[in-house]
Amino acid sequence: MSGLKRSILRIDASMRRQKSVSRMLADEMVAALGARKSAVNITTRDLAAGIGIVNAAWIEAERTEEETRTPDQRALLSQSDALVAELQAADEIVIATPIYNFSVPAALKAWIDLICRDNITFVYENDVPRGLLANKQATVIITSGGTVAGNDIDFASGYIRHILEFIGIHDVTIIDVTGLAKDRRGVIERARKDISAIAAKRLDTARNLSVAE
Repeated sequence: MSGLKRSILRIDASMRRQKSVSRMLADEMVAALGARKSAVNITTRDLAAGIGIVNAAWIEAERTEEETRTPDQRALLSQSDALVAELQAADEIVIATPIYNFSVPAALKAWIDLICRDNITFVYENDVPRGLLANKQATVIITSGGTVAGNDIDFASGYIRHILEFIGIHDVTIIDVTGLAKDRRGVIERARKDISAIAAKRLDTARNLSVAE
C-alpha cells in the first residue's frame, strides 16, 4: 500500500446513530479498505445530519446556464455541487443503508436527486444515457430486519445499483445484510466474511492499477 493514493467516500443513510448495523459494518468496510493508512483519504457524508431536497427553485437553478445563474441560484445548488465533487474525487464509494418500508430512506433518495445532474454526472447521447463518473468502484451495504434483498418487495437494492450505473459506476458490489430479524448473528457473520473478501479484491485491484501506472 505504500505510495498508493486512494480516496474513499462513505455515505451513511441510517437515521440511527446508535445500534445501527449498517453504520457498524460501514466502519468495518472502510477499515478493511485501508482507512488507517496515511495514503487513504476518507470523506464521510452522514445523511442523518440533514440534506436538502429538490424543489421548483432548485430545478430552475439547475436548468439555468452556469454563466447566467444568480447568486441565489448558485447558493441553492451549492450542496448538490459539493455532493457531486465528493463523488468525482472518490475512487471507492461505500454506501451503507437500511431498507425503510421496502425502499431506500428519504435522505438517500434526496442525495440521489441531488447528485443526478445532466451534463455533470450523466449525459444523453441520441436519447441514450451515459454516466460520466467512470473508473470507480462501489460497495453497497444493505440492511433490513424483515425485507430480504432480491425478493419481490425489495425496491432498494436494484434501484441503488441502477442509479450508480446510470451515473457511470458499473463496478458495484452489494453486501446483503437483510433478514436480521430471523438470524441476526448469522447474517452479520456472513456480511463480515463478504467485507473481508471484497476489500481484499479491491485492494489487489488498486495495487495492480498503481503498478501499471
